[in-house]
Amino acid sequence: MMKAQTPPSLLTLILLTGLSTLSLNMFLPSLANIAVELEADYATVSLAVAGYLAVTAVIQLIVGPLSDRIGRRPVLLASLLVFTGASLACALANDVWTFLAFRMLQGGMIAGYALSFAIVRDTTSERKAAGLIGYISTAMAIAPMLGPMLGGVLDMAAGWQANFYFYAVSGVILFVICWVDLGETRCTRAEHDVKNSERVFDLLREPLFWAYSFCSAFSVGTFYIFLTGAPLVAQTQFGVTTAELGFFIGSITADFMLGGFITGRLATKYEPTTMMMAGRLVACCGITVGIFVILAGYVSPLLFFGSTIFIGLGNGITIPCSNAAAMSVRPNLAGSAAGLNGALVVAGGAILTTLTGAFLPAEEPALVLLIFMLTASVASLLTVLLAMRMRDTPADLNVS
Repeated sequence: MMKAQTPPSLLTLILLTGLSTLSLNMFLPSLANIAVELEADYATVSLAVAGYLAVTAVIQLIVGPLSDRIGRRPVLLASLLVFTGASLACALANDVWTFLAFRMLQGGMIAGYALSFAIVRDTTSERKAAGLIGYISTAMAIAPMLGPMLGGVLDMAAGWQANFYFYAVSGVILFVICWVDLGETRCTRAEHDVKNSERVFDLLREPLFWAYSFCSAFSVGTFYIFLTGAPLVAQTQFGVTTAELGFFIGSITADFMLGGFITGRLATKYEPTTMMMAGRLVACCGITVGIFVILAGYVSPLLFFGSTIFIGLGNGITIPCSNAAAMSVRPNLAGSAAGLNGALVVAGGAILTTLTGAFLPAEEPALVLLIFMLTASVASLLTVLLAMRMRDTPADLNVS
């Protein structure tokens, strides 16, 4: 079988990012069953989620720079092999610590998410990359909606192990697809280039890169804040059912897909910072309206959750553009930028989730939750303003 020599199709990139998402959430309905069968407490088994997120942040810091050095293709193929083997080992595990050890190795699949975006940037201009990432994000958003449903069905039909057998089979199939379709896209200039201007260390010294990355982190963080506080708001203040809460959360995901589609259509016509600003204004205005409505005494689940759907819409417009822009600061280091950006988003989400859980009041939390979300959205808006200012500043004046 001849290996691919051309860039991958958009469908291959969508499958890579989709499996990365499914690896996080598809097996969540099985957590309780895993705890029972492996004779472990639920808190320990839940490390399969929290620990996994921490590991993926570290892995992104490794695979991004590594792909800039040896190429996207070998890193992705190796990651798929590791993911496939680890998935099979999880299914066969007889104790919780073996299960958790191989569950952490599954984190290698995050390379599919980070490097798919780097591949897009390798092969297109900054604006077109933002549009394509928008389309990928639109399709990718289906995974977190359908993943837990599929995982629950597999668990009922064949036990929790079925989820991990599904992962293993998917890994094999995707490895074959990537072997055939995924050509190398890394810039071919000077494989062993060690010029100061191309070192990862210099990427870390780029204020513009950090502005874009913090925009992504605070934008995604707004959604993490919502996910942390929404169940408490739904239960204590509005008394909505879990089914209704699932619908409200799903509506944000649907609006994220709409925002990604809008980005795909418009990104080639406007500067990335213009699109980012539009997305941030949509999110900030929607949440602000929700705050004023509650302050005016109109407190209802429809009004509260109606204002939060603008988070999804705004993020769908902002995040593809901020990701593409971060990888465009040093195009020859797109892999490193994708990895660092992804790690920052995960770390920022973990911090904001922790702070929300610690400071959100148990009584009438809706207003406070909206204020938390608005704070994160305003922070992301300020990073866009900073990025716009730096883009308009001559390069020689923008060096610390």
